[in-house]
Amino acid sequence: MDLSFSSSLSKTFSSSFSFQLSDNPNTLQFLRFPPNHALQCRIFPRQPLLSRQKKHVVRGSAQSENDDFVLEDVPHLTNFLPDLPSYPNPLQKSQAYAIVKQTFVSPEDVVAQKIVTRKDSARGVHFRRAGPREKVYFKSEEVRACIVTCGGLCPGINTVIREIVCGLNYMYGVEDILGIVGGYRGFYSKNTMKLTPKVVNDIHKRGGTFLCTSRGGHDTHKIVDNIQDREINQVYIIGGDGTQKGAARIYEEVERRGLKVAVAGIPKTIDNDIAVIDKSFGFDTAVEEAQRAINAAHVEVESVENGVGVVKLMGRYSGFIAMYATFASRDVDCCLIPESPFYLEGRGGLFEFIEKRLKENGHLVIVIAEGAGQEYVAAEMRATDQDASGNRLLLDVGLWLTQKIKDHFTEVKKMTVYMKYIDPTYMIRAIPSNASDNIYCTLLAHSAVHGAMAGYSGFTVGPVNNKHSYIPIARVTETQHTVSLTDRMWARLLESINQPSFVTSDALLQERVDKKTIEELNNMKITSI
Repeated sequence: MDLSFSSSLSKTFSSSFSFQLSDNPNTLQFLRFPPNHALQCRIFPRQPLLSRQKKHVVRGSAQSENDDFVLEDVPHLTNFLPDLPSYPNPLQKSQAYAIVKQTFVSPEDVVAQKIVTRKDSARGVHFRRAGPREKVYFKSEEVRACIVTCGGLCPGINTVIREIVCGLNYMYGVEDILGIVGGYRGFYSKNTMKLTPKVVNDIHKRGGTFLCTSRGGHDTHKIVDNIQDREINQVYIIGGDGTQKGAARIYEEVERRGLKVAVAGIPKTIDNDIAVIDKSFGFDTAVEEAQRAINAAHVEVESVENGVGVVKLMGRYSGFIAMYATFASRDVDCCLIPESPFYLEGRGGLFEFIEKRLKENGHLVIVIAEGAGQEYVAAEMRATDQDASGNRLLLDVGLWLTQKIKDHFTEVKKMTVYMKYIDPTYMIRAIPSNASDNIYCTLLAHSAVHGAMAGYSGFTVGPVNNKHSYIPIARVTETQHTVSLTDRMWARLLESINQPSFVTSDALLQERVDKKTIEELNNMKITSI
């Protein structure tokens, strides 16, 4: 029956029936109606999707052109290899999926970026839902995959490596998997190892990265030359924003050469500053492990008179670890993050708050993110160095703040304070992921494998509103996810620990911050890989 027309139908049906969704975009979705059910329905034609291939943005609507539906699509190998054959997905024969109600993700399934809307709001931006597809574009025996890890350490890297290997082997029967040793430069340094489920069986119990890592070393042409020479056709890249920018360049070069190579990114940052996705892997573990340092600081300062503990946590540009660790602890009196300006002296300043809390409780614990207060530290100790990834090297704000507090109360207030400074950064980075992150890393790895096998490329994976999605790499690298001071979460923290904001609402809204200093510091971050 041809139902691809626009009209209003009103009929009463005396028996059950259904319409089955097919790959034809002009067919209706699967509907069932009980017997003797009076149905009034209106059938709308499917509007053709208008695609702008360069940006992979698709606009269209199933019902109305006024819906403002936007699909930020990811590239597919058929975009530049239109005659690429497809094959049935091996999961069709999987015993594990035999009783699954819907084994494969529908090609029309999307995930909305914004789920809190109003009646008259536009439908907004959507991403393709991650998961296995009915058709794949690689034969299992033809796949040669490789995995590389770049940048700093983070809990969960080994779990991602393990689950990519096991996912490729157990779900798709892929046996040829290489590990690129030592980051991007490992491609052209000929550093590889053979990866099998047996080799990676217990690596999730260890911290760090089984494949070793490095910063920098990205040379697009050398890397793609090596991919081509080794006949690699699936590349899995685990790393932060700089690494993902490198992955995008690899995909662009692969497309330019017309190679059948799927490039999949798995975003990694312990700071949780990746845009679009709900959170990054390793973050839960970092927040949990930070509790040990905070608890140690609290025990120390509680055991002496006028004890002041300073705990420095990760957070170069985003204060999520410091904020959530403070929330979870209940032993913290003050939380300082890069997004929220603070000042030391004068009315309403940090020193006044410390003095007040010491008089009330006799002790105090401060949690500070490594990127907080850098404008003050830089003014006294100018630093211009960067690491190999192009990130500016931060000065130790924890030590600086500890000394400032000690000097103020000893010299100005003539008051003895006992300072305790704890920096658990490398202890936190080096531990294995906890149970929550292990599960999360597994889902990320499997989503990447399903996407690459389905022919998608130049994409990264992650949960958007708790639904795993395929996201264009440019979307997760164009900006950083930071704590919004005007959202309720930061206000909840301030209320929870009874901390002042150290800045008036007028100053915050009008952005009366030393913009010149902050801009100067931000410009020190080079965009090279």
